[in-house]
Amino acid sequence: MAAASHHFKLATVAPARIAARNLRSDLDLTRDELVDLLALASHVKRNPTQYAQALAGTYISLLFEKPSLRTRMTFELAAKQLGGDSILNTGPIGEREPLKDIARNLDRWTQAIVARTFSQSTIDELAEWANVPVINALSDLYHPCQALADFQTLEERFGPVGGLKLAFVGDGNNVSHSLMLCASRLGVNFAVATPRGYEPNARIAAKAARYAAESGTEITITNDPAEAVAGAHAVYTDVWASMGQEDEAEKRRSLFHPLQVNETLFAKARHDAVFMHCLPAHRGEEVSEAVIESSRSVVFDQAENRLHAQKALLLMLLG
Repeated sequence: MAAASHHFKLATVAPARIAARNLRSDLDLTRDELVDLLALASHVKRNPTQYAQALAGTYISLLFEKPSLRTRMTFELAAKQLGGDSILNTGPIGEREPLKDIARNLDRWTQAIVARTFSQSTIDELAEWANVPVINALSDLYHPCQALADFQTLEERFGPVGGLKLAFVGDGNNVSHSLMLCASRLGVNFAVATPRGYEPNARIAAKAARYAAESGTEITITNDPAEAVAGAHAVYTDVWASMGQEDEAEKRRSLFHPLQVNETLFAKARHDAVFMHCLPAHRGEEVSEAVIESSRSVVFDQAENRLHAQKALLLMLLG
């Protein structure tokens, strides 16, 4: 069953359809599509009423294995503010019946599937069987919707992002992977500092390095947070133990403590650098209270932009 087709007009930004049809990972967006999506997100943010009925009659399935504040609410609001709606199902995906059956039920009822899962394989299998777009709302390997909002936030603060340096300090996790893949294609230098043994996935890092070579930028992977942060326009961190890693929390707290983004480490970045975090934040662990509450913290801009970036994504997938 094909996705419903909807037509709408843009004042200055014409939406391009995403060729891959899904957003399983950041790489389902070409570089040009990524640039177009960020431009559209900015336009949607400035002109929200223009899109109030852009996806009228469109319904989105939300499948959430993990708890969520920002992702769930921004997708629900995005659908409603574009004239559509969403339905939510929480809990394990594929436990009561095969994923291929779930996908083929949902594509008879709704025009897209948004899934927040423990495993990337769940996203990939849903996309294999569904005849409507599948959107990765977080998996163990990627968090593409977060990265879209993050680069929209950087554009708002610095203008064109080409030539900037983004430093990520903490675990080489799904957020670091998505930031790395987007940065390397947008011409942003990317540095990540982790404790030994917690570096980003080697296969994903190798892909990012190839894109960086094409765009003339650098990917730096180090165990020295001062090296990563030096001269950065933005310093980004995330929780040290993600959902599903609670049994490692105490061990990680000890290993990651030298990587806390506090006033001393943040001072090694540029004087106009911003602090970024995908939230929720554990204040006093990965970031100090003073840094996250400083005037240079853009964490709530990032959170707001989840709404606008996801609106742009839905328009480009379903419009």
